[in-house]
Amino acid sequence: MRKSLPEQIAANKRSSAFLTVLLILLLTALGTCIVGAYKPSLWPVGLAGSLVLAIGAAIYTRYQGANAILSMSGAREATDAENRVLRNVTEEMALASGIPMPKVYIIDDAAPNAFATGSDPKNGIVCVTSGLLQKLDRDELQGVVAHELAHIRNYDIRFMTTIALVAGMIPMISEIFLRMQWFGGGPRRRSSDNDNGGNALQAIFMVLALVLSILAPICAKLLEMAVSRQREYLADATGAEMTRYPQGLANALHKISTDPNPLEAANSATQHMYILNPRHLLEADGLFSSHPPTAERIRRLLGTAGNRMTGPYDPLDATTSTASRIVPPPVR
Repeated sequence: MRKSLPEQIAANKRSSAFLTVLLILLLTALGTCIVGAYKPSLWPVGLAGSLVLAIGAAIYTRYQGANAILSMSGAREATDAENRVLRNVTEEMALASGIPMPKVYIIDDAAPNAFATGSDPKNGIVCVTSGLLQKLDRDELQGVVAHELAHIRNYDIRFMTTIALVAGMIPMISEIFLRMQWFGGGPRRRSSDNDNGGNALQAIFMVLALVLSILAPICAKLLEMAVSRQREYLADATGAEMTRYPQGLANALHKISTDPNPLEAANSATQHMYILNPRHLLEADGLFSSHPPTAERIRRLLGTAGNRMTGPYDPLDATTSTASRIVPPPVR
């Protein structure tokens, strides 16, 4: 049975909490094994320390994660005089979505893209690039802003921000540990015959630390992508419901996906937060893709609008032109 939007939002909250716990446990296990590999008797200290680190990082993202994301992205707050159209569109969509007006930020970058962040709808933030403002018309901009506000209303952003910071620590710690082993900075086993039990425990922790250092980043990446793709579909549907003009978002997705400019502000920790992965030209659709195929998103949006998929455009082939499927905006 198809879930209603409120039911899907509730499911988002539950899955966010569950996946956050999994990330905390993964980071805790990694830290415990690394400490145990160096000093087996101190593994409880490693357990406690890494657990505090993981929980602290999760709490930090709850209250300060948005500021960290904005800082990493080089964003600045939009002004009324400079970005009146953007603020007007955001205010309109906030009213349509039933959430408070979010803060609006700009990234000075020629590549068109956007993301949302913040801890909850009362503290929501929408951030767009200057390229998005230059290359999209008002209806397309409205579709993008509605999509981002949908993420805020659907409580996606808390999980996405947690992923960006907490999950980012796992590959960083793993890489440091592996580099230390490679360059000879690893733990030294004690040769005392009276401590065979300690040596055996140290060897177990070493093996576990090496295995987790290799697998934990992969698992963190899989957790990051586990819900992301379905949330993009949900945000598309919610945004289309807000604007009542799905073609606007469909046209915007086509322009963003075919724009040749790279988004310099994006990195591996934040790329999944954007409406379309900034590295989409290098990304293959699959298990490790942070977003569903753009052509499929467009197909679903145009299907929502009640359009038949006819003509030369194949919605499952992102290399073909969408010009024949772009519907002119309604006369205002």
